[in-house]
Amino acid sequence: MTTEYRRLRVALLGAGAVGSQVADLLLRHGDELADRAGATLELAGIAVRNLDAPRETDLPKELFTTDAESLILGSDIVIELIGGIEPARTSILQAIGSGADVVTANKALLATHGPELFEAADRVGASVYYEAAAAGAIPIIRPLRDSLAGDRVVRIMGIVNGTTNYILDRMDTEGADFADVLADAQRLGYAEADPTADIEGFDAAQKAAILASLAFHTAVPLDAVYREGITTITASMIEEARAAGFVIKLLAVCERIEANGTESISVRVYPALVPKSHPLASVHGANNAVFVEAEAAGSLMFYGAGAGGVQTASAVLGDVVSAARRHIAGGVGVGESTRANLPVVPIGHVTTRYQITLEVADAPGVLATVAGILSDGAVSVATVVQTVEGEDEPTARLVIGTHRATDAALSATVDALADSSVVERVVSVLRVEGE
Repeated sequence: MTTEYRRLRVALLGAGAVGSQVADLLLRHGDELADRAGATLELAGIAVRNLDAPRETDLPKELFTTDAESLILGSDIVIELIGGIEPARTSILQAIGSGADVVTANKALLATHGPELFEAADRVGASVYYEAAAAGAIPIIRPLRDSLAGDRVVRIMGIVNGTTNYILDRMDTEGADFADVLADAQRLGYAEADPTADIEGFDAAQKAAILASLAFHTAVPLDAVYREGITTITASMIEEARAAGFVIKLLAVCERIEANGTESISVRVYPALVPKSHPLASVHGANNAVFVEAEAAGSLMFYGAGAGGVQTASAVLGDVVSAARRHIAGGVGVGESTRANLPVVPIGHVTTRYQITLEVADAPGVLATVAGILSDGAVSVATVVQTVEGEDEPTARLVIGTHRATDAALSATVDALADSSVVERVVSVLRVEGE
């Protein structure tokens, strides 16, 4: 017996790697999705800029249109997979204004205009779904927004960019150089022709802002996220990390901290040393993982593909089913909880520890001078490893592991070391996370 379902019109904006897969899955698995959603999901059309552009999947030509506005206004659910800020922002606001629910994977737009979009949805009782915006196929948005809503998230530490994890993982396992692995990543499609957004940490910073906003019920502006990329990571830094029992990962870290006597939050992205015993150390290739620490639930880890057309399409379609169920059930959409309004503080307030690698003069009294500079900065030493390349070399290398201190104190101490007459150069500075 065939069940008769209410029909919901679905508009798709964009038919790139993810959009093409979403359309294909909607068309091929429509009956199954209808049973799960309680509604027939009719793909009303696909709005694109170029009707004749090559697609990754073979889709019916009659579905394509360049008239995005008419498609949006005639739909119940709008899937935005254009990317970027405009015209995506205008299209989403148009969809919300027409009473449609929106599904998006647009991390850049949410990180910069999220509050505006959520407020617009609240005004008309619509919902914005964005499971695919933070970690590809990994379900992390719903756990933070719903499952952990009754708990108190203390910290999130995640690998949320597959390109950088692929690069750092190969540098660690093969001893390869950054430039060589980046070229391979571009050839394999993990990295764009212009990889700046990935390797400079912009992509991860956008995702960190989204995750922190959810976890701490606070609107986190993108410009409040501290960001460093991985372009300074060398094969020798990877080797030194391995010798000390660490791997280097580009991490997004979001946590509650005490700053100036007030509960605050810190949101930051940088390459960090992660102990080999930590679950994030074993995340290989282009995979992502998000490690969540909550007061009651304890430690939770979410792991899987952080990118890829069909993988991301899985998360998008999960949101479509949720939106359809809301339409069938009726009632207003559930708004975002950002009422905590915790201050987002600069990285200098964070307590962490450094691994500092110095090239110093190979002469008597150097260690004492370096130790004095650290002591003056109220930074205590946990470990020191000294290596000399050869008997005739005038310099030696010091790898100093510090005890915990504020990032401001540690950073000032590094500056003082760089200015010292016994230090030829500061080779590298890496923070330690996950201990």
